[in-house]
Amino acid sequence: MRLVRFLRDGRAVLGAVGEGGIVPLDGLGFGGMSEVIVGGDAALGRIRDHLADATPEIAVAGAPLLAPLERPGKYLAIGMNYRDHAKEAQKLGIDVPDHQLWFNKQTTCISGPFDDIDPGVTEKLDYEVELGVVIGRRAKHVAEANARPYVFGYLVANDVSARDWQFHSQTFTMGKSFDTHGPIGPWIVTADEIDDPHDLAIRCFVNGELRQDSNTSRLIHNIWAQIAYLSTAFTLEPGDLIATGTPEGVGIALDPPLFLSEGDVVRCEIDGIGAIVNKVARPAPVAAGGRAA
Repeated sequence: MRLVRFLRDGRAVLGAVGEGGIVPLDGLGFGGMSEVIVGGDAALGRIRDHLADATPEIAVAGAPLLAPLERPGKYLAIGMNYRDHAKEAQKLGIDVPDHQLWFNKQTTCISGPFDDIDPGVTEKLDYEVELGVVIGRRAKHVAEANARPYVFGYLVANDVSARDWQFHSQTFTMGKSFDTHGPIGPWIVTADEIDDPHDLAIRCFVNGELRQDSNTSRLIHNIWAQIAYLSTAFTLEPGDLIATGTPEGVGIALDPPLFLSEGDVVRCEIDGIGAIVNKVARPAPVAAGGRAA
């Protein structure tokens, strides 16, 4: 299934995407996507039963889609996890880590699949297409061989990066967590729909120009190894989000570097999942009284 959140009459509603459009799920009593994730197979079974007799009500094209996760407890991202990306990082003087290199993206960075990216104060705004993994079960000390059942589903993520702020601290968190610098979506594809998450074509375009073009088969540490490593240190909870790494072709590594500017449009896509499209644009100034000027 493809599970979405969208706006209807000013409020967030859950839905399931089919060939004919979106079927709203607001009559099933779920308080949000987090309740579906926690509910696991039983919740998905209720949704499937509902879809058997339901008719799509909303066209996908132009639907006001929201980030499919309301606010994960943790948003974790791994650095330099594609072989060719690690090589381009070496050229910039960044050593390939001996272990998995993790950092946090603050969850307030999360935005919708078609929302604008506010550059904020950075002068080196960059893109990173990534496969996002949504955790479905409480995970602690999970062995790599047993990790697959802990995944609820997958989505497309853009790990938007403020490169100048990224190195203000060793954790990368500052440069990875600006508001709006975490667009995700366009929906969550449940794990049963993806036969092999390690064989998905992944691409990023800027203004229609192909910048990143790879496959998840080129991950250094695969998804199961990532879950095992993280859960050795701390507990992963249902709804936590993992960004699994970006391939080569990021703006900072091009010669010369090509950072994003206002008006640029970034499209991140993964075969079998979908695409998110975000324009770089500053929000309208707010006048006294809280209204846009």
